[in-house]
Amino acid sequence: MTEPKKILIVQPNWVGDAVMATPALRALRQQYPHAHIAYLMRRYVKPLYTGMPWADQLITYRTGRTKKKAGKGLFDLGRRLRSAKFDLAVLFPNSFQAALVCKMANIPRIVGYERDGRGFLLSDKLLPQKEKGKFVPSPLIKYYMGLAQYLGSTQRDLQMQLFVTEPEKRVAAEVLDRCGVGAATERPASGGKPPLILLNPGAQFGAAKCWLPEYFATLADRFIDELGATVLISAAPRERAIVDAILHSMKHVPVDLLAKGSTLGAMKEIVRRCDLMVTNDTGPRHIAAAFDVPVVTIFGPTHPEWTEIYFPRERKVAVKVFCGPCQKKTCPLDHRCMIRVTPAMVYDAAAGLLPQRFDVAPSTAV
Repeated sequence: MTEPKKILIVQPNWVGDAVMATPALRALRQQYPHAHIAYLMRRYVKPLYTGMPWADQLITYRTGRTKKKAGKGLFDLGRRLRSAKFDLAVLFPNSFQAALVCKMANIPRIVGYERDGRGFLLSDKLLPQKEKGKFVPSPLIKYYMGLAQYLGSTQRDLQMQLFVTEPEKRVAAEVLDRCGVGAATERPASGGKPPLILLNPGAQFGAAKCWLPEYFATLADRFIDELGATVLISAAPRERAIVDAILHSMKHVPVDLLAKGSTLGAMKEIVRRCDLMVTNDTGPRHIAAAFDVPVVTIFGPTHPEWTEIYFPRERKVAVKVFCGPCQKKTCPLDHRCMIRVTPAMVYDAAAGLLPQRFDVAPSTAV
């Protein structure tokens, strides 16, 4: 077929999925080095893509949750995209809406997986793997790469990759300075100093994905007592109650990034500076891996195969239970898949990822 001159890539709606798409985005840029490539995404995802050299244009749209009406809705979005005259659309999300808006934009070639009843809207249909009528768990990172390979890419590199802009670095330094950590702090354990450890106790998927706040508190106190660590806690605004529960259960005072005005763009840089992250199976896990930051991921109801990231510096902690992985947002039983993952199990996994030698500062426990 004719080489496309203008390509629209519709991005995933979730932070973790957006990061897992980066190997495919890199491959598509290499496949089409001279094309104008635009990314279409929800506004809250945009900070992940700032600084990325593979896109010529970032196009955002409002969701139904915003109060503003201008520029919101499929018809407005379709009209905006139609005026851009794209030759090719590549759909990372499986949604019907993603295909429909590209059809409304009169994009002649629309490539995506045949899911969500949208096959008739696609010009090129990829078939997802099924077994006995059910979708086979398949890593999203490979799922997205399949689209690039269908279009001719021979790339096999699955390393996720993100970038930080100079303004994002400045904001991150200001946040860390307000926290009393030090604006220039960066992976101190690599230089023999006590580690900088980030805890991420929330999760977009639902409550079932979250490790217990009191477990996070016990773990954080142990990091401080035994390693002299500086512990940061990161969360979304709607996860304020989780952070408060951790703070209430701790004997030490960690750094509450949510209270210090951190943004997603600044969080990229803060994560990049850390020695280690401990997280539920959620978006920041992927951000850490994209910056080659060691990460301990606590798995409960979700199937690890769906979100396998092939990151050698990750340690997964989980226990087998008869009812899992159930993929449920809310546990109908007693949350045993998470309760049985103990702070000691997570600490041991974390300790194995830190440098073996650094100076342990004395505890400041009251």
